[in-house]
Amino acid sequence: MRVSLIQLLVSDTESADERRARAAALVRGRAGDDLVVLPELWTTGAWAYDDWQAGAEPVDGPTARAMSAAARSAAVWLHAGTVVERGDDGSLYNTALLFDRSGALRRTYRKIHRYGFDTGEAVWMAAGREVVTIGTELGRLGFATCYDLRFPELFRALVDAGTEILVVPAAWPARRREQWRILVRARAVEEQAVVLACCASGSHGGMEQAGGSMAVDPWGTVLAEAGAGEEVLTAEIDMDVVAAIRAELPVLQDRVLSIPAPENARSASAP
Repeated sequence: MRVSLIQLLVSDTESADERRARAAALVRGRAGDDLVVLPELWTTGAWAYDDWQAGAEPVDGPTARAMSAAARSAAVWLHAGTVVERGDDGSLYNTALLFDRSGALRRTYRKIHRYGFDTGEAVWMAAGREVVTIGTELGRLGFATCYDLRFPELFRALVDAGTEILVVPAAWPARRREQWRILVRARAVEEQAVVLACCASGSHGGMEQAGGSMAVDPWGTVLAEAGAGEEVLTAEIDMDVVAAIRAELPVLQDRVLSIPAPENARSASAP
């Protein structure tokens, strides 16, 4: 399987329409790939909160139309990163879009974990509630976005649903790039899955992006890693490795799902 992660530069100086056209051209140039991935909130900028209301769109909006046409032209599966979705109830969501080789929109995923504490996503966006996977001829894809990486429970739920390939678009800050590297590799090792993590580059909303997109195999081996600038990172993935490691080192079968509280904790909580 050949995959490409388009580490798009996202800046305050380029309009959403300009970036949409540029991203579509980059996707069309990936004919021959099997799967192409774009970063998180690359149309509006993940840190440009003031632009979210004006830039919000339905899942069949201008970004979806451009990405559908690009996926169809290149005949690739396209994870088009995420957009600011305006739901039917008017709420905003950080929503991923997946298109098949014909350009059909096959899955959406609303980001579950919202970053910001008392700012940004945590204030302006609603949370998704659904764990999302899809079976393809490439393997079963599981969806997560950026801040989701810090919550292993989601990834374990994705693997319980049969996921073999974890796709993670992001807009991770440059100052925490080493944590990004650690978490991406950790999710690959603990879930014994391929992780395709595509981060934005550039600076917008006062935040420099980490770049450093990665393709990681189930052993935690980095198969390909981007630098800090705009780049198309391509990797060949041997999907047989997923089944092989799960057979050779079947750690997932040793999970203990109900661990009793320590004795002192039980005593402290007793009436």
